[in-house]
Amino acid sequence: MTTTEEADQVSPRETPAPAAAADEQLHAVFRQLGHDLRRAESAVTALMRDRTPDDGRVRVETVDGPAAQARRILELETGSRHTFQAFLTGLNTITPVPQTLSAAPDISDDDRRAPSGVTYQLLIDRDFLAERAAVAALEERVRRGEQVRVTDSPLLKLAVADGEVAMVQLGPERAVLLRQPLTVLVTELFAAVWRHSRPYLREVAELTPVDRQILQLMLSGLTDAATANQLGTSPRTVQRRLRALMDLASVTSRLQLGWYAMRNNWI
Repeated sequence: MTTTEEADQVSPRETPAPAAAADEQLHAVFRQLGHDLRRAESAVTALMRDRTPDDGRVRVETVDGPAAQARRILELETGSRHTFQAFLTGLNTITPVPQTLSAAPDISDDDRRAPSGVTYQLLIDRDFLAERAAVAALEERVRRGEQVRVTDSPLLKLAVADGEVAMVQLGPERAVLLRQPLTVLVTELFAAVWRHSRPYLREVAELTPVDRQILQLMLSGLTDAATANQLGTSPRTVQRRLRALMDLASVTSRLQLGWYAMRNNWI
């Protein structure tokens, strides 16, 4: 461990009580979210048995194979009229970085997008941020006006169009397509996780875009080396920028820096 990294580490005895308490509160929130996600996944699996509603419509449909799932995601996104919501998680072969679809290379970027006027809400986890080209892809989405937020809890892979049709991936080879009223389960799950997430790269006058990216990746648990790889720089540069941010925030550890950044809307 380098001298710089050692200086950034603070033992539990040295961590100020408010920061420690806040850290424990955040961990409690993430544990609850993980519990909610597991319960939701079990509920969705149980709903697959509901195939014969009173009106004869099939409200639950299985979608097998990555190619079929990719096509369904495209249909949901381009068919949206008002809102498109999605969880984007790491190692995602259905909605990968940097494009929406990897299984349909013949589809242009314009064809992948929903009509103008559709509100995008995208929630990403730390595994997604670790994917190659993730930062560049998210910067483009933010530039287009899409709402992007981050959670530290692992996410299911899902997408919802207009709150009416939703797809949830149950495993690498199988997803389930839900229609109203069953989509309420998915939209409520999305809303709950969205409320406990944080904005991705919120504009802050004191920080440069690189500073904001470094903070975001640090809070998502990436190492200095992984952060440097994402930003095309060196670990030493990342460490130097974090030290400058710590001086700006008047804190002595990265834990304190993360808490300060979240309390003061740096991210």
